Order: sequence, then structure tokens, then C-alpha cells
Amino acid sequence: MSKVAVVTGAGSGIGREVAVAFVAAGYRVVLTGRRKDHLEETARIAGPETVVAPADVTDANSVQRLFALVRDKCSRIDVLFNNAGAAAPAVPFDELTIDEWSPVIQTNLTGVFLCAREAFRLMKTQTPRGGRIINNGSISATTPRPNSAPYTASKHGVTGLTKSISLDGRQFDIACGQIDIGNADTSMAAPMKSGVLQADLSMKPEPTFGVQHVADAVVYMASLPLDANVLSMTITATKMPYVGRG
Repeated sequence: MSKVAVVTGAGSGIGREVAVAFVAAGYRVVLTGRRKDHLEETARIAGPETVVAPADVTDANSVQRLFALVRDKCSRIDVLFNNAGAAAPAVPFDELTIDEWSPVIQTNLTGVFLCAREAFRLMKTQTPRGGRIINNGSISATTPRPNSAPYTASKHGVTGLTKSISLDGRQFDIACGQIDIGNADTSMAAPMKSGVLQADLSMKPEPTFGVQHVADAVVYMASLPLDANVLSMTITATKMPYVGRG
């Protein structure tokens, strides 16, 4: 029987690339996100070993329905890749509004919690017991960009949540790790090529790297036996400003 992976934010970018890689590695993959048409496009690219399951990760009821579907259609879950994310406009800190702050926290932190909680519940009770949760963090969690308070705070929270899940999952054979990604070549990183604000407030272009390398890294993390875990992995463009942001 194929192992089962759930990928959030699977309709584009990193989520799509990881979903395609999981299918190529022999997994059955549940594709979730808010936009059904984008998920269906991922399914066409990935192949038949996919289940399209639209859901809103910020809505607890929607997430519960998602994992009930996973249980009913797939019987179990072996891997959750918590990838869905959002960002706020890059405005000065004192100009941030609660309407710009809240959706980022709800998606990047509360959404990760809700999906991890439901996956944990299923992994804890299924036979064979256990599974793996991989959270998409960010190097911004510890080395922020200017004007990025909502995103940075949310990803800092993800790091704490990853460590807590890793600890709490031990007795149930649930492993949890995190991948922090810098400048993968997706549509979100497109502005890097023309110039983005640096820590010294200059504008400079930044290098990117192929998103397929992120997918390869996630599949590697997922491939380990449950008695081994990559707690934290950082993958970046080699020459991007990161250490000290310069």
C-alpha cells in the first residue's frame, strides 16, 4: 500500500512542486488549499495518485472535514507537509493594521496548528501508529527582513510549534521537523530578481535557486524511518544575503 502525504498550499509554488515529488516517490497525495482549480491543475501535473480536497487552513471546521476525508479515502496519513502561507504588505511597522497582521498569523501559525493537530490525532490512533509532520518555516523566523513583522512573528511561532510537536509526539511515534527556505524560485520570490529592500535600507537583487531542490529536501525528510528525524533544515540560494542579511 502506498504511503499517504497531505500537502497544504498545494495549488502553486513550493506546495505544487513538493506534491509532484511525493507522487514521483510513490506516495498517494492529498492536495489541499483554497482554490480548487489550482489544486486540479496540480493533480493534472502530478498524476492519478492524488486526491483534490479544497480546505481553508484557518477554519477549524474546514480542517476537521479535510482530515475526516483523509481518513475515509486513504485510511491513514504518513506525512503532513504544512506549507500553506501568507505575507503582509511590506509597510513600516507603525503603519501595520490589524487587518494586515491577522490573516498572516491565522494562516502561517494557526493554520499550521490546526492541520498538525488533526494529523497528530489520526497518527496517534491509526495502525500502524505514527507519522511525520514537516512544517514550512522560514529563515525570517530568526533573521527578518525590514518591514516583515507579521511574517517573521508567525514563522518564529512555527519554530516553537515544531519543537513542541516533536516533543509531544515522541510517545506516539510522531516525528516533527521544519524546513526553512530562502529564495526558492517561485512567483513569491520573483521580486528578488529586480531588487528588494535590504537590512541597510538599500535595494538590491538577490539570487534564487530551483524550487525542485526544496521538493527533494522535503521528500528526503519524509523518507527517514520514524526513529530518525530532521528537526531543522535550512536550504537557501548559496549567495543570498542571509547571515547578517548582508
